[in-house]
Amino acid sequence: MSNSVLNRRWAELLLEALTRHGLRHVCIAPGSRSTPLTLSAAGNAKLICHTHFDERGLGHLALGLAKASKEPVAVIVTSGTAVANLYPSLIEAGLTGERLVFLTADRPPELIDCGANQAIRQIGIFASHPTQTLSLPRPTTEISASWLVSVVDNGMSNLKQGGLHINCPFAEPLYGNDVIAYQDWQQTLGEWWQGNQPWLRQPETHVTSKVQDWDLWQNKRGVVLAGRMNAEEGQLVAQWSRKMGWPLISDVLSQTGQPLPCADLWLNHPRVQKILAQAQLVIQFGSRLTGKRLLQWQAQCQPEEFWIVDPIAGRLDPANHQGRKFTCYVADWLREHPADSTQESTSSCWADELSSWSEQALECVNARLDGKFGEAAVAYQLHQLLPEQGQLFVGNSLIVRLIDALGQLPTGYPVYSNRGASGIDGLIATAAGVQRATNKPTLAIIGDLSALYDLNSLALLRDLSAPMILIVVNNNGGQIFSLLPTPEETRQRFYCMPQHVNFDHAAAMFGLNYVTPQSWPELKQRVKQAWGQKTTTLLELKVTDSEGVRCLQELRKQVAAL
Repeated sequence: MSNSVLNRRWAELLLEALTRHGLRHVCIAPGSRSTPLTLSAAGNAKLICHTHFDERGLGHLALGLAKASKEPVAVIVTSGTAVANLYPSLIEAGLTGERLVFLTADRPPELIDCGANQAIRQIGIFASHPTQTLSLPRPTTEISASWLVSVVDNGMSNLKQGGLHINCPFAEPLYGNDVIAYQDWQQTLGEWWQGNQPWLRQPETHVTSKVQDWDLWQNKRGVVLAGRMNAEEGQLVAQWSRKMGWPLISDVLSQTGQPLPCADLWLNHPRVQKILAQAQLVIQFGSRLTGKRLLQWQAQCQPEEFWIVDPIAGRLDPANHQGRKFTCYVADWLREHPADSTQESTSSCWADELSSWSEQALECVNARLDGKFGEAAVAYQLHQLLPEQGQLFVGNSLIVRLIDALGQLPTGYPVYSNRGASGIDGLIATAAGVQRATNKPTLAIIGDLSALYDLNSLALLRDLSAPMILIVVNNNGGQIFSLLPTPEETRQRFYCMPQHVNFDHAAAMFGLNYVTPQSWPELKQRVKQAWGQKTTTLLELKVTDSEGVRCLQELRKQVAAL
C-alpha cells in the first residue's frame, strides 16, 4: 500500500509544479497505470480536466486547446500503445509551436523487455520530435521533492514551442487511500505549497531590436507575404503594409482580410509576374503558406533580400533565399519597425496594378459562384456563414485550398487549422479543443475522409458551452488528388478512395443535430438556425465528386486569359 501512496504524492507534486507555468487544461484517457496522475489531476482545483477514450483524438484535443488558449496543455495516458497514439499531435505541435506536455505512465524498469503485459520501450519513443524529454525514475523518498519540482520547472521554463515528454514509471500497487503517509516528503517544500510561483524561476528576457539598416530598406520596393498568424497579428500586418504602400499577398490563415484576394488565380499571370519581379525586398510574416501558386512564387522570387518574421525557431524558408530570419513575435517586430504614416495611401503603392488583377479575378469568381451551391461556391461564400464573435476551423486537403483561392475572410476573424504536417488525422478533435478553450461559437469545415478518419472524436462535440457547426464536405473521397497529375486509370481506387457513405447515422450515434441542405438559401437558413442553439450541428454538404476541382481549374484558365 505504501507504493500507491508515494505514487500519488509524487504525481500531486508533478501536477502542481506544472500549474505554476500557466498550465490549466489536462486531457485524460482511461487507464490503470496512469491512476496516480489521473487522480492527482482530478484533485487539483487549478486544473480543468477533459476526457476522451481515444488517445489519438485526445492528443489533438490538447492541440486545439493549446492553439486557442496560447497556454501549455497536458495529456495523461497509460502505458503501451496508448503512448504511441499521441505521435501525430506531437509532430503537429512541433511544427506549429503549440506547447504540449505528455505525461505518459510507464511500467517500472524491471518489467520492460521481459514479457510483462502492456510494457513497451517508452523512453525515446518519440525520437527527435519532442522539444524536450524528461525520463523520471520511479517514485522514491530517496530523491528529494525539490529535485522533482526543479526538473519540471527547468523543462517548462525552456519549453518555448512543441512538446515536452515526461515519462512516469509507477510500480504497483496503484490504488490506496492513506491520506497521511509521505506528506512529510512533500512538505519539505514548505511555503511553496501556499504560493503560485515555480520553485526554480528562470525569467525570460524578450528583446526585439530595430534592424540597423531599416531606414534604407523601408524605402525600397517591398512585398509583404502573410502566412499563419493570430487575429491580432493579422490586423497589425494589414495596417502596416497599407501604411508602407507595399502589396500584401495573404494566406487564408493570415487573418489579414486578404486585401488582394484570389491570389491563387492571378499570381501566375505573366503581367503580374513582371510587376512582382521588381520587388527588392520580400518580408514574410508567419510561416506555413497554403496556396500552391503563392508557394511557387515564393520559391522563384529573387529580391535583394527575403526576410521572415516568426516566433518559431528555424529557417522556415524551403527555397533558402538570401536574407534574414527574425525569431520573434510579429507584433514585437512591427513595434520596432513602424511604417511612416505619411505613406498611408493606396495610390502610394508601387505595385498598384495588382489591385486591378485581384479585382478582375474576384469578378470572375463572383460571376460564377455567387448564390450557387457546391463545394467551390461554399468556399467562396464562407464568410456569410461565420458566427458573430466566433471563430473558424479549416480542415486540410481540397477545402482549405478552395477557401484560400476563392474566399475572402474578415480582417482579424480568428482562423485555426492544422497546417504544420497538414495531415487529416485529428481534425475534429482539434476543432473541439479550440472551441473548449474559447467558449465561442465555432464553424469547422472538413472533408469526408477527414471526418471518417477522426469519426469517434464526434463524442467530443457533445455538451458544448456554445453552438458549433461541423460542415462535412462530402465529395466522395480525397478529391485533392484530382488536382494532381495522378494516373487517371488508377486515381479513384488508389488515391481518391471513394467510400460512398453518409454521415446521418454518425450524427445520430453521438447525439448531434444533423442537416443536409440542398441549396444555398437552405444552407444559409440552416446555419442561422444552428447559431441559435447551444448544441452541435453536423451539416453534411453533399456535392458532385469533382465539381470543386473542375471549378478551380476552369477559373485559373479564365483568369490566365485576361
